[in-house]
Amino acid sequence: MLEQIFNSSNFNYLPRAMSAASMRQEVISHNIANVNTPNYRKTNLEFEDMLAREIYGEEQPGSLQMVRTHDRHLPFKPLDFHAEPTMVEDHTTIMRVDDNNVDIDIEMATLAKNQLYFNTLATEMAGYVQKLKTAITSGAQ
Repeated sequence: MLEQIFNSSNFNYLPRAMSAASMRQEVISHNIANVNTPNYRKTNLEFEDMLAREIYGEEQPGSLQMVRTHDRHLPFKPLDFHAEPTMVEDHTTIMRVDDNNVDIDIEMATLAKNQLYFNTLATEMAGYVQKLKTAITSGAQ
């Protein structure tokens, strides 16, 4: 019973997403610290797209096409989470003379967005744990 609870999707993806958000915070901080370093290329952290592909699946050649007709329908493949955050160096257009591609305004906005994302994940995790606590203690009176 406990194995089913702790192996549920919330306990699989919420801690991973929180870890990825924490890593993204470090990456953004590193980018901000190097805003004036010549030839520096900013780094981004990719995670959410990989996780979404795992949850909702990718089309396999020769596989049967399935359609979810409602958002509340379950995904078609078992939820087996192995997506890990990946750091990717950004080689986009450089608009500065020193060949640095860090835009401080974009980095600060991304930092704020990531903080909101992490806080939302933490709130979801706390709510899930509270529901488990309520379910466990509601029988004892």
